[in-house]
Amino acid sequence: MHPIYNTYCPDGFGTMSPYLFVTDGLAYLDFLQKTFYAEVMQSHVNEETGLLANAIVKIGKSCFMVSEGRDEFAGMHTSFYLYVNDVDALHAHAVEAGCTSVFEPADMPYRDRQSGVIDPAGNYWWISTRLEEKNYHD
Repeated sequence: MHPIYNTYCPDGFGTMSPYLFVTDGLAYLDFLQKTFYAEVMQSHVNEETGLLANAIVKIGKSCFMVSEGRDEFAGMHTSFYLYVNDVDALHAHAVEAGCTSVFEPADMPYRDRQSGVIDPAGNYWWISTRLEEKNYHD
């Protein structure tokens, strides 16, 4: 690891963490809580606009940030690789909560059981369970 990365990171954050810009940020936080059992660690609303200025969200052991997308940051999309212990159950729950299925749960040649959904903001979520307790490169 390069020495530039030898720095403090807050709990739940890695050296690199996602930062989402979404439309209707407050509704998106609610969606994350209901669908992926996310915890909103903190959030700030712009008093003038009533829009989400910034939120820190935690899913499982990982944190990321969410903000209202505007100007050049509007309409940005990303994808997440989410490790869970029951792909089939979370996939069904996500579809019930408003996600669109990209592909149904299936065992992959790289030894993950995986499915894919698109959330209402257009982000892809690859829901995965490692089928063996080994690294990908082992």
